[in-house]
Order: sequence, then structure tokens, then C-alpha cells
Amino acid sequence: MDFFINFCLHSKDPQAPESRQRCGILSGGIGIALNLLLFLGKLLAGIVTSSIAVTADAFNNLSDAASSVVTLVGFHLAGQEADEEHPFGHGRMEYLAGLVVALLILLVGVELVQSSVDKILHPEPVVFSTLSAVILAVSIGVKLWMFWFNRALSRRIQSAALAATAADSLSDAAGTGILLLGLLAGRFFALPLDGWLGLAVALFILRTGWGAAKDTVDPLLGRPMDRELAADIDRIVLGHEYIMGIHDLVYHDYGPGRAMMSFHAEVPADGDFLAIHDVIDHIERELKAKHHIETCIHMDPVMRDERTQALRNQVEEIAKGIDPVLTIHDFRITAGPIHTNILFDVVVPYGFRLSDVQVRAALYEGIKGLSDRYFPVVQVDRSYVEVQKTP
Repeated sequence: MDFFINFCLHSKDPQAPESRQRCGILSGGIGIALNLLLFLGKLLAGIVTSSIAVTADAFNNLSDAASSVVTLVGFHLAGQEADEEHPFGHGRMEYLAGLVVALLILLVGVELVQSSVDKILHPEPVVFSTLSAVILAVSIGVKLWMFWFNRALSRRIQSAALAATAADSLSDAAGTGILLLGLLAGRFFALPLDGWLGLAVALFILRTGWGAAKDTVDPLLGRPMDRELAADIDRIVLGHEYIMGIHDLVYHDYGPGRAMMSFHAEVPADGDFLAIHDVIDHIERELKAKHHIETCIHMDPVMRDERTQALRNQVEEIAKGIDPVLTIHDFRITAGPIHTNILFDVVVPYGFRLSDVQVRAALYEGIKGLSDRYFPVVQVDRSYVEVQKTP
């Protein structure tokens, strides 16, 4: 297995488009060859045993071969360079390929449910065959190898399409194992389990297809940035001189290894703006080199005087008192003879227990508790970064 993986990852960067393309094409080619062999073997076993479940499982392998064709073509198209009609590249073809694979899995599951229900209503004896049992046992071993291989590839290059292929192989191995147990049960106990076992296999397949579809639809619709990636971006950006904080990070996924991002970087208002601009340019190049992200950074000058910083610390404590997940940014004050405006943005997660109006009211009450002269002006923001779900 290591030989195949090392063959794919000829580049030191597993996220490089050429590495992803080689991995997808190799996975698709192996899948086509092995699934066609399994289809022929199981079809022979199904004919010999007169088992609808085994025959249906054979056609499941035929659909897997078709899915491998889709994977191969999808990765080939995803590896194409950007052009005039697609200036952000073709990386999302990988997600579309995974979605097509998931839909084929669901289609096979629905067809198998229909065949199995008919077999339950009209049972027929299943003939035991040693050759068929051997074919099914070999099929389980092959599918487990395909699961480990595709899972290892998907983890190395972070591919939802290959993860869907790996999950399909695992469900196939489990389904074929159930069929083998049913064949043995029919041999020794003469139980009419064929239709029920076929239905169990169908449910495995449907569950796998649904999970694979969700994993490929999410990036197509637009999902939040991964928390680990966001944390590394924070580390890189905040590790540079002049950068005091970042916020309003927006991430656009155009396929693995092809992304665009923008965020606001807080910098000292009294700093050397030519030097700060040079740092910003360096950060953009660094993020592109490490994470393949085209980045646009907006500079937000902030005051660093003691009064502003002290008041900001107080407002941050008020926000955390409402809920520790709340954070603030773009904090500034405008002092007048009668009252002082306190302007800032508060980041509120989606599905937060309080409405935007309630969050503003709680902040307003807390700030007015500091002084009647303070007048809060609060803008509610949403986070575009994946948050940790509490169990």
C-alpha cells in the first residue's frame, strides 16, 4: 500500500494539484479493475446459488466500477489549470465527482431494497456452493484492502471524494460479510434469510451513500473554515510584527488546494504604514505558499492609548460575562462633551441562545453600568470559522 501512496505523492506537498490528480487517477484505475473482477465473480456465485442478495451485491460492484470511472474523470478535470471561463480553476470537480459517486451508491441501495422486499414476499431456496463462499470471502478481503488504501489516500490529500470511496468499500465488505453468513446459515439451518440479508445490505449502502453525499455537498454549498486551519492562520499572522489582531475572516473554497480568503488585520494607528504594508504583503505570500490560499488583507488602524485599551478590556469582560464564546473587535471610542460613543463589533455564533437584539441589550446594560456617559454602538457579526460543538 505504501508503494502506491508514495507513487502518488511524488511532490513533497500532498495538497499540490498534480499529487491530487495522480492519487485520484490511480484510485479510480484500481477501483475499476478490482470491482469488475468482483462483479464477474459474484455474478457467477449468484447464478450458482440462485441468491438475489448475492446477485444484487454483484451489481453493486458493477456500480462501484462506474463510480471509479467518475472518480478518475473527476480528478482529471479537477487537475486542469484555470482558464478564461473558470478563473479559479476546476478544483470543485473533485467535489462533484464525489457527489455523483454518492448518488450512484444511493441508487444501488434503492434498487436493492426493491429486490430484497420482493424476495422476502416470495422466498426461494438458496443453494450452497463452496465456490460461491470462497468468492464472497475473497471479495471481503479485497474490499477491506480498498477501504484501507482509499482511506489512507483521502487522509494524506484531504479528499472528500476518496473518503466517500473508502466508506463505500467498507460498507461493501460489511454487506458481503452478511451475505456470507446468510449463505452459511442457509446451508446448515435451511433458514430463508436471503431477502432479509439483501435488505440489510441495502440499508448499509443507503447509509453510506447519504453520508458521502453530505460530505461532498457541504463544500459545494459553502462550509466554515476548519478550526485547525483557522488556528494555524492565526498563529502565522499574529506572529508578525505590527499585527495586533485579526477578525472578519471569510474563506471561499474552490476545491482542495484552491481557496481565497480575506480578513481584517488590526495594526497600530501610529505605526509606520509603509513598513506595515510590507508585512501585510509578506503574510499574503506566506499563506499562499503554505496553504495555497489567495489572501486579501484589509488593514484596520486601532488606537493604542491607555484609556482606549482599558475600556476595551472592560467591554471584553462584559461580553465574556454574557457568554465566553463572544468576542469583540474594531473597538474605538469618540469622546464628546456630554457622552462618549463606544463603537465595536461583537462576533456571535450561528444558533446562539440569545437573539441579536438580546445580545445588544445585554452589552448595552453592562456598558451603561460602567458610566451613564457611555453610549454603545454595537454591530453583530457572524463567525465564518467552524466552531467546536459541545457534546
